Amino acid sequence: MYTLSLIGIGAGNPKHLTLQAIDALNGCDLILIPRKGAQKDDLAALRREICAQVLNDPGPDIREFDLPQRDADNPQYRDGVDDWHDAIADAWLHEIRTGLPDGGRVGFLVWGDPSLYDSTMRIAERLETVLPLSVEIIPGITSLQALTAGHVIPLNTIGDAVTITTGRQLRQHGWPTGARTVAVMLDGTYAFQSLPQQPQTDIWWSAYAGMPNEIRISGPLHKVTAKIIATRAEARADHGWIMDIYLLRRDVVEPECA
Repeated sequence: MYTLSLIGIGAGNPKHLTLQAIDALNGCDLILIPRKGAQKDDLAALRREICAQVLNDPGPDIREFDLPQRDADNPQYRDGVDDWHDAIADAWLHEIRTGLPDGGRVGFLVWGDPSLYDSTMRIAERLETVLPLSVEIIPGITSLQALTAGHVIPLNTIGDAVTITTGRQLRQHGWPTGARTVAVMLDGTYAFQSLPQQPQTDIWWSAYAGMPNEIRISGPLHKVTAKIIATRAEARADHGWIMDIYLLRRDVVEPECA
């Protein structure tokens, strides 16, 4: 029997770990660390640093493995993601069976929180069909929390809901109907450019939220769009990768169509 612990490790600051997360890591027999290529090695390095800081001696075994890459050229987005997740599940399965042939507890350090725009849980579901497996979730601080804390703003306005979406959805469908506050994740193509540049729309943008090299830009969308695009491109060139998130807010909400 196997237990898979999906452990939220926060948005990039090792101090984001909860006491529950530390206990869960020390309770594992095996910890898996994915490598996403040389340009993203600092993502694996952060996981190594966390393990070095919080694991007891002797601690669980640690296995690193190369994470399969998604076929970004697949015109069928959902099919491409499904194929990618299948490949990742196969990689997990190989490492688990090799590292713990007789069962035990496997830990996986999840950037942010497993519940919010992360596919770790979906991949774990694939393993449940081929392994005697139970899954537990240890929640973590999300990039959305790090964003609002860094900019010192509340997530919502009084009495209003918040819409959390992706860059793809914002680009294809525009501003969500009836929304005043929109949090956008997974935007690699500056979807906010597709919105009408209205003076009453503000943006709070963070890259590497929660990390020592965090970058923050905020202001009226029509005034800071060019600055965000230039800063993002420069940061990506410097680090070889980028993780960013932003919050949009309008003073005036467009009425829903009848």
